[in-house]
Amino acid sequence: MNVRAHIIVKGRVQGVGFRFYTLYKARSLGLVGTVRNLVNGDVKVIVEGEKSTILALIKELRIGPMHATVKDVVVNFEEFQNEFASFQII
Repeated sequence: MNVRAHIIVKGRVQGVGFRFYTLYKARSLGLVGTVRNLVNGDVKVIVEGEKSTILALIKELRIGPMHATVKDVVVNFEEFQNEFASFQII
């Protein structure tokens, strides 16, 4: 079942390669969407695909790249919208 997820990653997640880490993990899982830095220091991910695959991505986001310190991952699932053709950093 395809779904869409809005994910906010909190902690030390900017300036540590978190967006590129997310890009690599999402693309390797075949997911589509976007990742961006927010002005408050969080990282926002919008992703679409199989729910089980998105859950696998969320597991990776909780770990993050080597220099990141993830304190929280907030996830909201929605209806699949088929908005994206690939996964990109914006």
